[in-house]
Amino acid sequence: MGLLHPSTIERFVSSLGAETAPTTRRTLRSNLRFLATAELGGPRPLALSRERSKLPYSEAEIASYLALADAQPTEGRRMRASPLVCLSAGAGLMGSDLRGVRGIDVLRRSGGVVVVVGGRRRRVVPVRTGFSERLVASAAFAGEGLVIGGVDPARNNVTTPLTSALSGGKDLPRIELGRLRATWLVAVAEAIGLRAFMEAAGITCSQRLGDLVASLPAVPEQQAVTLLGGQP
Repeated sequence: MGLLHPSTIERFVSSLGAETAPTTRRTLRSNLRFLATAELGGPRPLALSRERSKLPYSEAEIASYLALADAQPTEGRRMRASPLVCLSAGAGLMGSDLRGVRGIDVLRRSGGVVVVVGGRRRRVVPVRTGFSERLVASAAFAGEGLVIGGVDPARNNVTTPLTSALSGGKDLPRIELGRLRATWLVAVAEAIGLRAFMEAAGITCSQRLGDLVASLPAVPEQQAVTLLGGQP
């Protein structure tokens, strides 16, 4: 019984030398864990369903939400509602990255418009051309303040009032930030030819893409703006 104890299985797998491929080690561990469950009893591991990506919005849906943002009753509300869509569908931001953007973080440079994102995941994100001018206008309105409103970047529940304000209009449900980001992801994936690459490589899962990207040279900002920002 002790040979199939989880700690014994882990020690065995860890003791395998470099000549044993990682896939072989994973297969051995899975098989031993299965035998341990059958031998020692106890509940079998639950098969957890994979979380699916949000459905992206269509161009018509995005246009409807932007029109609704333009229809807000005051300039302040218009200038906070519009960048909510532009930063998410145009630059893929959500969560703390979205809440922390100040007007001065939106810049014209490298042949386009970029957002300088602070916080834990500092980066520069090119803005898709179809959203850039709207975002520049909202950033000018915000100045050194936060683009989507408030005074504290760590604040919570700021996007909820904005998304609630955007609710309304016939057949126009409350906007979802996850779907806005998915809209950006799909647009960028199409721009860089991701599907063609994955089909040519026979890749159906992106699990190892991060390892591959880590070995690539950094992309200059101007090239990234041309590649990622030059789509509507």
